[in-house]
Amino acid sequence: MVFTRKPLADCIPALVATARGDLAATLVITGGKLVNVVSGEILDGMSVGIQEGRIAYVGKDVSHLIGEHTKIIDAAGKYIAPGLLDGHCHIESTQLTVTEFAHAVLPLGTTGGFFDAHEIANVFGLKGIKLMLEEMRQTPLAAYMQVASCVPSAGPEFETTGASIGPKEVAEAFTWGDDVIALGEVMNFPGVVYGDEKMIGEIQATLRAGKYADGHFTWPSDDWRLPVYAAAGITGDHECVTAEDVIERVRLGMYAKMRRGSAWHDVAKTITAHTEYGIDTRRMMLVTDDRSSESLRDEGHMDFVVRHAIAQGVKPVTAFQMATINTAERFGVARDIGSITPGNLADIILLDGNLADVNVVMTIAAGSVVAENGVMTAELAPYAYPPEVLASVHLPKRPTAEDFVIPAPVESGSVQTRVIKVLENHVETMERILTLPVENGKLQVRDGLCKIAVLERHKGTGNKSVGVVDGVGFLEPAAIAMTVAHDSHNILVIGSDDEMMALAANAVADAQGGVAVITGSGTTLFPLAIAGLMSAEPFEVAAAQSAAVSKALYDAGCTLNYAFMTLSLLALAVIPTLRLSDKGLVRITPEDGIQLVSLFSEEGVNASI
Repeated sequence: MVFTRKPLADCIPALVATARGDLAATLVITGGKLVNVVSGEILDGMSVGIQEGRIAYVGKDVSHLIGEHTKIIDAAGKYIAPGLLDGHCHIESTQLTVTEFAHAVLPLGTTGGFFDAHEIANVFGLKGIKLMLEEMRQTPLAAYMQVASCVPSAGPEFETTGASIGPKEVAEAFTWGDDVIALGEVMNFPGVVYGDEKMIGEIQATLRAGKYADGHFTWPSDDWRLPVYAAAGITGDHECVTAEDVIERVRLGMYAKMRRGSAWHDVAKTITAHTEYGIDTRRMMLVTDDRSSESLRDEGHMDFVVRHAIAQGVKPVTAFQMATINTAERFGVARDIGSITPGNLADIILLDGNLADVNVVMTIAAGSVVAENGVMTAELAPYAYPPEVLASVHLPKRPTAEDFVIPAPVESGSVQTRVIKVLENHVETMERILTLPVENGKLQVRDGLCKIAVLERHKGTGNKSVGVVDGVGFLEPAAIAMTVAHDSHNILVIGSDDEMMALAANAVADAQGGVAVITGSGTTLFPLAIAGLMSAEPFEVAAAQSAAVSKALYDAGCTLNYAFMTLSLLALAVIPTLRLSDKGLVRITPEDGIQLVSLFSEEGVNASI
């Protein structure tokens, strides 16, 4: 099946003729309860007429639209709602190709989204973004691409990536089509605040193209620099973890995106900006950011997030607005998507039972039924990625256990060491200073701590750094390695045994990307052949392999919720407080911004004789 979304201007003659009754509708939906996200009402006994993939008519009676070949869907007893939109999503984080992502989310009622492909951009630059854009255009989704703004996320002095993107590349990407709609999250917010030429240039290129700039500001909401960031033309931000974060962004004219990913559980706190503080919801959006294939299978996608928001006390219609019309208005495409109104694209879902249950039983995308009762009914053609995208791991040598030894500044005794503390269900980490023992000139990492290492995999430089992490929870010798290591996506290795760390690193290198868990029980491998980020397998297979990784980690003692996703962010150099890249430990604080710091605290070296 070929899915086309014609511009409204090209459809007007047919839409008007259909609305008059002179041209039979291709599809009508009759007698349902319309969720009108424009007026905030639920209207009984409503019907919808569709022509050329767009909505021609909305009213009580569509009998004048019905012809001999009109397909009729009886919606009696069901809700008719606009398809759900994800206002901030990284498809690569689902571990799926765009096609398989569509296969996973369309039956759940997601009909479109605004996708920031900065994961593949950090591996293959503009080429990676364009490949995903081309694949998006072959699916039924109303898919809009955002141009990655931070490749690398913090800068080449802090990490090594496979490519780089600057103002020139951003301007080029915006010439690819109207579906390239925005600048992706500007994670280098210190660079924006303090006038970094590259970051300011990218925002200028975006605004000159008539596009939108998305944000990522993690300093406190009462920091004086948030208005500075907003002054740069950034009008949306998903790094909201408190009600105050939402309130301050909305007051500055920004859209506040409230995130419920697999491991980022921010909606419960942020939604209180509305439920407790009474903030108007017009500039509040529900998003996923990162959801794994496993959580798509087990929990859902935007249907899950909307359901969760309703459970926090949000009125159902208001929750739907936060995942439809608000999102469309944020990106200036409400004339096409986000509501069931005449002229809009016919992206429609039918829901059974209570509206609060968000029980999607049919999905219509651009006027075609693509899923019923949780199952895809439309065939999606596979997309072929070029060979170089399937061979993205380049190491100068095979890692050995010696690569994970940490030399200490003393031969024996103890040394105060900076340790990354993992926080469950949060993107941020804490910095701990612990006194660790030294034997034979080597740092001893034990008593529940693990080593963490990053090996550069894009250019074969041999760059490597090793640190210490707390909160992983391994109760036995174990290790995990992954080529999903936000955002530079080098090889990230975490373990309590050097030999197992080497085995895990080699397993993902040999697979040309993926996740490997090594324990006494053996090896669990989740291959991610496409750029080291996405599976070449169908959604159901990828979800099962993702779940196997989770089980292997759990069995070894790592009980973090969606542990793989939490651990994969430990290399993300622009999230407070302490991270590890191939260049070393990276710390970000409101006082000092982003800086490289030493593994060993300057004060704490205690040598023994």
